[in-house]
Amino acid sequence: MKALSQRRRHPLAAIALLLMGLLLTGGIYAVASDANEAKAQTTVSATDIEEGEKLFVANCATCHGMGAAGTEDGPSLVGVGAASVDFQVGTGRMPLQMQGPQALQKPVQFTDEQIQQMAAYVASLGAGPAIPDEELLDTSGEGVDPAAGGELFRVNCAMCHNAAAAGGALTRGKFAPGLDGVSEKHIYEAMVTGPQNMPVFSDANITPEDKQDIIAFLKVIEEQGSPGGADLGSLGPVSEGLFIWVAGLGVIIAFTVWLTSRSS
Repeated sequence: MKALSQRRRHPLAAIALLLMGLLLTGGIYAVASDANEAKAQTTVSATDIEEGEKLFVANCATCHGMGAAGTEDGPSLVGVGAASVDFQVGTGRMPLQMQGPQALQKPVQFTDEQIQQMAAYVASLGAGPAIPDEELLDTSGEGVDPAAGGELFRVNCAMCHNAAAAGGALTRGKFAPGLDGVSEKHIYEAMVTGPQNMPVFSDANITPEDKQDIIAFLKVIEEQGSPGGADLGSLGPVSEGLFIWVAGLGVIIAFTVWLTSRSS
């Protein structure tokens, strides 16, 4: 007992306890995160994964490496989840058209079935955000609040995407795209995966119900259009005032020139 007591008072005991506490805390956090937002798809078949691997090797492995482990030209895709693949490939951003500050949207190069197969393969490599269910994308159900979604959008998204979701410029040639015409599924996937320069909004940051509200708000302003006429890029009173100043001043100058020519 005396020897055991001496070991408990060993100077390294505190460090050992601290390390054990950190490992335990990290393990619990990882498990909770996986259960909360990194749910792997369970509805895909082995055939989907096999076909997805073939498509990946033929179209993506050049940059992302065999097994999606990553290379100097592309990051690892292990753990990004099916939602990331569905967004990037489903919007035409991948395969990459050209190297640049960020991937540009272009016509989609694969069918929906092929996209699902590639997403299934990448999801099989490590748990990550899954493609959202239809019920998470339904903005017409009870309890969906576009007004609350608008408030959430202005707090979390408008600094990049503009308060009217018209998009905006970022640094070093990057930009936040306009959200007009973007499908509900791709909006949701962008929030949970954080493509390009966008941060990840996990369910711990913005709940699935709040995400529904944001999508509902975007669809409402998309349907409303610009009832006041030309939106001038939806940049607000600065651009509108500048336009009125330049156009109005031009009209005054032109009218003055016309009067002068008439008097002579």
